[in-house]
Amino acid sequence: MATIKDIAKLAKASTSTVSHVLNKSRFVSPEITERVNAAAKSLNYAPSALARSLKLNHTRTFGMLVTTSTNPFFGEVVKGVERRCYEKGYTLILCNTEGDSERMKSNLDTLLQKRVDGLLLMCSDFKEESFDLFARHQQVPTVVMDWGPIGFPSDKIQDNSHHGGYLATKHLIEQGHTKIGCLTGPLDKLPAQQRLSGFIQAMEESGLTINHDWIAEGDFDCEGGVTAFQALQQQVELPTALFICNDMMAMGVINQADKQGIQVPEDLSIVGYDDVKIAKFITPSLTTIHQPKHRLGQMAVDTLLERIETKEESNRVIQLEPTLVIRDSVKRL
Repeated sequence: MATIKDIAKLAKASTSTVSHVLNKSRFVSPEITERVNAAAKSLNYAPSALARSLKLNHTRTFGMLVTTSTNPFFGEVVKGVERRCYEKGYTLILCNTEGDSERMKSNLDTLLQKRVDGLLLMCSDFKEESFDLFARHQQVPTVVMDWGPIGFPSDKIQDNSHHGGYLATKHLIEQGHTKIGCLTGPLDKLPAQQRLSGFIQAMEESGLTINHDWIAEGDFDCEGGVTAFQALQQQVELPTALFICNDMMAMGVINQADKQGIQVPEDLSIVGYDDVKIAKFITPSLTTIHQPKHRLGQMAVDTLLERIETKEESNRVIQLEPTLVIRDSVKRL
């Protein structure tokens, strides 16, 4: 592999001059510049990213930890992150934790040993409040998009889940429904708690009775939606409408209802949450709450870049507002 010294020898120039030409860091006469570039081309010279990162003390690399999930929500966020990294000239190293705390810690060690310039975290399964993210490494700028309890400095970017739950329930009420249930996500997770609190606020504001027998806890996966729906079916009477706290559970319920001869929306109206891409292609297409997933990813990268530039420790909370997307899964009474 050719080096700067090889180019300097062939171009009959000093190594410092070659460095200035290749990095465009200082004016060099056109004649010498042409000789250096010709020498580099003839030697098939490729710059060393490692050497450059050691010299400049940054790697132009971000690390991202994400929990494995069948939920395409995560993939759509990662796509936004990767695209923004590419636009800004950064490389993304993606690590999958599979919900395992030891694997997560090992991935963190690897990323920090590789001297990433910043970290992006989407590991909501991790619950060790006392965990010190930087116990064995120098602290780097960190942005959290989905995590359990936070015990380390970071900026946080999150969806306004309370308002999203409120919008979903309000839409069902405005369509004439008064018997409304809610299938939540795991209630040890903040987004699930907030979406349920939005449901409760909308019901109370409208003077509607909250039937706690029509509230069941799921796990944010299709199977969890089915299990929660089956628990609801043990009641004497079913609601006419359900706010289901994510699209994956909603799709599980729609599939299960169809197997049992329950038609959506004729017999049961449903509003989901997330607006994953597939939600508009199922039958019936799903009325849902849209999370700006690509924007979430882009903003996470921009926030990291801002922290790198300012070199200031920050604990900001940036909240993105959800919106209602009306499709075909809600019947007007």
